[in-house]
Amino acid sequence: MNRFESILEKQREFFNTKITLSYDFRVKQLQILKNTILKYEKKILDSLYNDLKKSSFEAYVSEVGFTIAEIDFTIKNLKKWMKSSKHKTPLLFAPAKSEIVYEPLGSALIISPWNYPFQLLLTPLIASIAAGNSAILKPSELSPSVSKVLTEIIKESYKDEYISIIEGGVEETTELLKLNFDIIFFTGSTNVGKIVMEAASKNLTPVVLELGGKSPCIISENIDIKQSAKRVAWGKFLNAGQTCVAPDYLLIQKNIKNSFITELKNEIKNFFGDDIEKSPDYPRIITDRHFDRLNSFIDEKTVIFGGKSNKSSRYIMPTILESPDLDSKVMKEEIFGPILPIFEYDKIEDAIKFIKKFDKPLALYLFSKDKNLIDKVLKETTSGGVCINDTISHIATPYLPFGGVGASGMGSYHGKSGFDIFSHKKSVMKRGFFPEPDIKYPPYGDNFNKIKKLMRWFL
Repeated sequence: MNRFESILEKQREFFNTKITLSYDFRVKQLQILKNTILKYEKKILDSLYNDLKKSSFEAYVSEVGFTIAEIDFTIKNLKKWMKSSKHKTPLLFAPAKSEIVYEPLGSALIISPWNYPFQLLLTPLIASIAAGNSAILKPSELSPSVSKVLTEIIKESYKDEYISIIEGGVEETTELLKLNFDIIFFTGSTNVGKIVMEAASKNLTPVVLELGGKSPCIISENIDIKQSAKRVAWGKFLNAGQTCVAPDYLLIQKNIKNSFITELKNEIKNFFGDDIEKSPDYPRIITDRHFDRLNSFIDEKTVIFGGKSNKSSRYIMPTILESPDLDSKVMKEEIFGPILPIFEYDKIEDAIKFIKKFDKPLALYLFSKDKNLIDKVLKETTSGGVCINDTISHIATPYLPFGGVGASGMGSYHGKSGFDIFSHKKSVMKRGFFPEPDIKYPPYGDNFNKIKKLMRWFL
């Protein structure tokens, strides 16, 4: 038995004590996590700056504050979520009572990415704790400063037999995926998601895959151009574009294309100044490998803004590309960086047709005041989530599930959805020992027509 197997075995033994089943235990563990995060707040912010050059403001809003808000929301609602839900029972089985009971799945494996390395490890953990599971956490090796702080937080807060954290790279992840967990929660690329799902299939382990894709953003003519451009610029260049739900490309209605591009350029300068490389609010690309990949996407012939870079600091300027070739790398892959291709369209049908050239995205954005147009896009496109007249904000509410569809992922979380995904919904029917007709028991004789009528009437 190797080290990872030993940890998982100890977690199963701990889980089997049933201590995690109580409301009081779960709330206490969430409070412990919150208190430790608050204690380590400065270290967390410093580590995010070290790995990604995130400003304290951006790091707090998108990572620390987001996580604390998720804990608070979960604690506030957990008692209600844990209650069994009553359901109707068909008359054929009366008198009887039916309910759904929420029970923990058992041992969870949570694998997080590097782009939001703090909150994308801990928000699934919050849901797992709320549902009553034990967990092994695997932070990203590409954000080593954050990984180190996360390890300190988890080891100070919990014993390995309940929640354990394992640092390392591909080798450690591969070994973990060989183990028989009760659920695997993975956030990352589609390609790695396929590897995770294949590994999980060998143990019939359920998976939650939070992936990505080419999230489109449609700009129709009936909008406030300045405010829309500001919201697009914010959503695209947050974390230097290294966000799974960032707008991947824009489709702008032809007659406002030039004016929208002008405002978009103005808003980028308003955010980061004329010399963007010196802005304290503009993050950097995570590694040299990711820098080289993104830099290879920039074709000077299509650049209408930006295009400059500095490998020594892994800086890539916010860059706008006009109508790149659909067969180019920038349109073949999810960009995941500060590069924004733009295309024009005439009719909304053209924009919808364009979007359907690609796999189902994690997010879709639409800027419009036209209710009929909004309804048409909602009905004729499929995506993990949709945000109208803004970007990214739809994932920040705990009242909406966040997750993908098709190639952009499966399963969802945040708020109650997170509790649900880490729980088994057990169906329970309770019947008494009341007299009942023998029609359902052999010998059936000539009861066939009778049972057909009963099932039509009472089911």
